[in-house]
Amino acid sequence: MPFAGDEVRLDLLRCAGPGGSRHCVTEIHVHPDALRRLGLHPEQPTARVTGPAPPAWWHAEAERLARRGAI
Repeated sequence: MPFAGDEVRLDLLRCAGPGGSRHCVTEIHVHPDALRRLGLHPEQPTARVTGPAPPAWWHAEAERLARRGAI
């Protein structure tokens, strides 16, 4: 694991869902210095699309190969 135990915190929150049912939300907090060791930092911009989406056949082929266990 790339993180020490005190660098990561996992919070499990119980919330009321639609219709009064309960559901859980998980939040993962990682210390900024731990991210910097991996070449990441909190000031980085969020990920965004930088080009066109792959063609529809590409996704279909990936699903077909996954069902076969080839990937």
